[in-house]
Amino acid sequence: MPYFDAASSAPLHPVARQALLASLDDGWADPARLYREGRRARMLLDAAREAAAEAVGCRADELVFTSSGTAAVHTGVAGALAGRRRVGHHLIVSAVEHSSVLHAADTHEAGGGTVTRMAVDRSGAVDPAGYAAALRQDTALACLQSANHEVGTVQPVAEVAEACRAAGVPLLVDAAQSLGWEPVEGDWSLLTASAHKWGGPAGVGLLAVRKGVRFAVQGPADERESGRAAGFENLPAIVAAAASLRAVRDEAAQEAVRLRELTERIRVRVPELVPDVEVVGDAVRRLPGIVTFSCLYVDGETLLHELDREGFSVSSGSSCTSSTLTPSHVLKAMGVLSEGNVRVSLPPGAAAEEVERFLEVLPGAVAAVREKLGAPTPTTVRHQDALVVDALGKLCPLPVIELAKVIGEVPVGGTVRVLADDEAARLDIPAWCEMRGQEYVGEEPADHGAAYVVRRVS
Repeated sequence: MPYFDAASSAPLHPVARQALLASLDDGWADPARLYREGRRARMLLDAAREAAAEAVGCRADELVFTSSGTAAVHTGVAGALAGRRRVGHHLIVSAVEHSSVLHAADTHEAGGGTVTRMAVDRSGAVDPAGYAAALRQDTALACLQSANHEVGTVQPVAEVAEACRAAGVPLLVDAAQSLGWEPVEGDWSLLTASAHKWGGPAGVGLLAVRKGVRFAVQGPADERESGRAAGFENLPAIVAAAASLRAVRDEAAQEAVRLRELTERIRVRVPELVPDVEVVGDAVRRLPGIVTFSCLYVDGETLLHELDREGFSVSSGSSCTSSTLTPSHVLKAMGVLSEGNVRVSLPPGAAAEEVERFLEVLPGAVAAVREKLGAPTPTTVRHQDALVVDALGKLCPLPVIELAKVIGEVPVGGTVRVLADDEAARLDIPAWCEMRGQEYVGEEPADHGAAYVVRRVS
């Protein structure tokens, strides 16, 4: 069964498996002890740290292992903010950061700090000039991902890092998605990553803090990992994480070329095979293995089930899932279509034949979902000179489906008011207008939900 969700968690690399099994025999003792077994464990830990630091591009004594990538982010953000509390309490993050960064920002804000959330363009990238302009005298820390986890867009980290360095503000880079491919460029100050993203075992994160960065560990003191990661080290997993990071980086250049060709094939052919599709994310500055697209008039969760029945494991940033009724914060920040969203993230070694079969299966899966949803008869009335579509109580993609059905009933220049209370409509109706060449006039208050006004252009 093709696994196309490597951006969530990559399959365990063969080198990681070998290193994990080998270190179970020698890595069980306490590396802080001076007896033989402890010294052997310490040697394994030191070797793993050296290997990981080399891949990151930092000194070994600047890097610690944490219990997860999320723990690394939370520790890094909290420690850097506390270390620079005399400077101020202003934090900058991009609007498309991983939830671990955004949750840390929310916690900081709840504690009295201030947060600036930088907007992105439709490709999902921040503007370095805008980032530089957001830096203030009281800015304690800035955060920017190296590449986006949902759409694969690579961020201009080097440019932002240069602006931060000139302002004397440390930059924390979440490199979880990109570290397996290449080191992070630029003069960053802190870096975090997670081993399961590059084919290492889950439960191992990295936190690098450059010398000279003011950093104050929060929470109870612990002697392990320079006091920055509490608890006994999971040494076998750490050894496997470092070994697999080195292995995937050795393979990265060649594999990147191959995967980029496969994802480009998907980017080009999906809009040819499936009508009413928007491919999102930067077409050039992107990770090799990720391609994301959204399908009009499709329930994202249902589409994922259809693809799963056909043997394909993919993920979605669509709002239409059982776990959330709000759109993906990444797609929302980009201002692109969220309904019927599919993220294909190919693992190293993905076969071209599997990609071809995915392209064969996808049109039928989308058509089946659209047929299941049907085309409900919209409730329409005239409101002065506008047509009103009552989609209250209906979840995406139904408000957009009903808008599409009636747009032809109004003359060119006429308007349609869509009444909807699903949060996704705020994103998907403007996105539909852009895709279909219609004018999105704006949002108006309504007794229930909101009224989204669309003017027919053609």
